[in-house]
Amino acid sequence: MSNLHRVEIFDTTLRDGGQTAGINFSTEDKQRIADQLAEFGIPWIEGGWPGASPKDDAFFENMRQRHDNPLWKSSKLVAFGCTARPGNAAEHDPGLAKLVASGADAACIFGKASVLHVTKALGIQKAENIELVRDSISFLKQHFDAVFFDAEHFFDGYNDDAEYAVEVLQAAAQGGADTLVLCDTNGGNIPYRIAEVVTRMLELFPGIAIGIHAHNDCELAVANSLAAARVGARQIQGTINGIGERCGNANLISIIADLQLKMGIDCGITTEKLQQLGSISRFVNEMANRLPWKHQPFVGLNAFTHKGGIHVSAIRKESRLYEHVSPELVGNRQRILLSDQAGKSNVIVKLKEMELDHGLQPDDPAIVKAVEQVKRLESLGYTFEAAEASFQLLLLKATGRFKHYFELESFRVIDEKHGHEGKAYSEATLRVTVGSKTAHTAALGNGPINAIDSALRKALIDFYPNLSSFQLSDFKVRVLTTKEGTRAKVRVLIESTDGKRKWSTVGVSTNMIEAGYQALMDSIEYKLLLDQTPFPEL
Repeated sequence: MSNLHRVEIFDTTLRDGGQTAGINFSTEDKQRIADQLAEFGIPWIEGGWPGASPKDDAFFENMRQRHDNPLWKSSKLVAFGCTARPGNAAEHDPGLAKLVASGADAACIFGKASVLHVTKALGIQKAENIELVRDSISFLKQHFDAVFFDAEHFFDGYNDDAEYAVEVLQAAAQGGADTLVLCDTNGGNIPYRIAEVVTRMLELFPGIAIGIHAHNDCELAVANSLAAARVGARQIQGTINGIGERCGNANLISIIADLQLKMGIDCGITTEKLQQLGSISRFVNEMANRLPWKHQPFVGLNAFTHKGGIHVSAIRKESRLYEHVSPELVGNRQRILLSDQAGKSNVIVKLKEMELDHGLQPDDPAIVKAVEQVKRLESLGYTFEAAEASFQLLLLKATGRFKHYFELESFRVIDEKHGHEGKAYSEATLRVTVGSKTAHTAALGNGPINAIDSALRKALIDFYPNLSSFQLSDFKVRVLTTKEGTRAKVRVLIESTDGKRKWSTVGVSTNMIEAGYQALMDSIEYKLLLDQTPFPEL
């Protein structure tokens, strides 16, 4: 790789991404995404705005323990906020105080770089805005080693009044900002203009890193970010899959791949980690409860899929004839429609990770059976990217290395509600067999899945006391076939924990209760497997 200069990736998925219409990350979702980004190697991970919501406050409080997590050895957590409010001195501003108290490693604040926004949105004098920017950053630099300044509406502000936009950056630089991030907040600029302005700012501020924060309203956020990097910008902000308000933010999945593979610019992601691009893209989609875009560049299901006869004939001879990069470089794979050859290597890799491959070859009947199982279940709507526990159980069963800890005889769920204002409740009755013994239990719950969970736990606890530490920590339902209305198939994703470990499982059915039971059953059996619990005697 030709190391022209190093570009740092600054991820804003947890904040900008959370502003996407239809996306509502829970605190637990944010923690799981943050850990995945850290494991992937993102150096700066913006967690949210302390004080903006109880959810963000809980997130930062929970993340205080991250320093004990080896995943965070090379990543820093960033708290986001704004300059001191008009009329407030920085040292007395409650918003800045919450950034300091957040426990984050760094702070990123935005300030207005547009005269229009200063006079119309804030309703203050231009000079007062300059002081707010300088004093806010100066105050934060007393508490953080790294402080970033997002010059909001910079490009539009520069187009309207270049002198004032530069004055805002000068104030931030005087305050001690480590990076001046130029924001195309409305997403209305185009690459050649971005390159011109970034080049000029690099000339005016030779001793300070310049960054770019682009929105996608003209579908140019990735192009604008790369244009800025090409002329010397050293930080790119964006989100996984380009999620964000309105038309979204710059898509870090494409940006990382383009920087490393097309432009020869190091962004700190190793070759091995680059192969996880597809996985992290799908993981964030799952946490956001949104369907992946099959045609997404680099990581989409169809990004390296070939169907036309001439293309297929050529691709079998030489992949470069119709593929711009090797799909394995970005965690994807070549797909030739109607082919039955794909998938075996993936299964073997997974079995090796689980130390269960035992020298199995691609044509081994166990591998063939596992691949068939995966393909069959994926055709039914299963996805295993965010349900690793279910995937491991599937492989163990397909290769004959697992048997059930219990067998379901039957369950019945009754939902009841009295009157418009009455509270609804669920009652589950359940019969299971463990070895040669049968348990018959009933339990109430706040909804059918909670009732089944309680009844199943009650039935199994005498056989497996270690389930007392087991609990569900998250529960998601996604409709897979929207055209069928209430008859649609659904996918249920469950996250579980025993206080030390977390794992996720999945179930699919046209019946939400059945899908929930599948995910719940996998979750319990995976817990027992983790604890190396002996299988029951028949």
